Amino acid sequence: MSCPSTQSGEQIEPLRFLSRVEAEAIEKELLEDYRFGRQQLIEIWGHASAMAVTKAFPLPSLPRKQPTVLVVCGPDQNGAIGLVCARHLRVFEYEPTIFYPKRSPNSLYRDFTTQCEKMDIPFLSYLPTEVQLINDAYNVVIDAILGADAEPGEVKEPYTSILATLKQIRIPIVSLDVPSGWDVETGNSEGISPDVLVSLAAPKQCATRFLGRHHFLAGRFLPYDVQKKFELNLPEYPGTECVVSL
Repeated sequence: MSCPSTQSGEQIEPLRFLSRVEAEAIEKELLEDYRFGRQQLIEIWGHASAMAVTKAFPLPSLPRKQPTVLVVCGPDQNGAIGLVCARHLRVFEYEPTIFYPKRSPNSLYRDFTTQCEKMDIPFLSYLPTEVQLINDAYNVVIDAILGADAEPGEVKEPYTSILATLKQIRIPIVSLDVPSGWDVETGNSEGISPDVLVSLAAPKQCATRFLGRHHFLAGRFLPYDVQKKFELNLPEYPGTECVVSL
């Protein structure tokens, strides 16, 4: 099959889907060579994730009177991105609630938690196992549990129970970067099935198996030389948007 081309006849290279090693190499380069701070990257990605949620689920479109969103956060970087996403959603006049069962001792992540608490974003003490309670209380669930760092075979409690619950809910799920329980490269047919995927920096190989309604990319901030070095072939972002729909 030939590559797509622009109206001028210039060929467009296909978008690159990253392996785990490639994703780690890009993040390492951003942190070490370009001197991005980890907190800075988490803030960029969390803000962009919130923007993607507003595009997939604009306030007027929500089925419930209250614009409630449940953000489920894991203990590592993906969870911290979820905390930032929740904070920005609050600014955008959504009503996020956070479930963060194992809080990280990392001082950087604690700062994000404090910011959410100071903005009066409620934290759940437990996740209801009765699925209907979640369906009735929220419009959307944001999966910020495991992300690209986790090995699917190594998922432990409380996350195995959380994922079992999320597999049963009827309201839409938005997964950040990699759906929790999926392998970065091969996905997982037995895992959760998000309606929306927000790929961070560049899509991972598992995204080729994503069958949901919306796939957003949050990677506009990537320096051009990084894009070129890793042959990412990212799409053009409209206007001044920080996310683009794939």
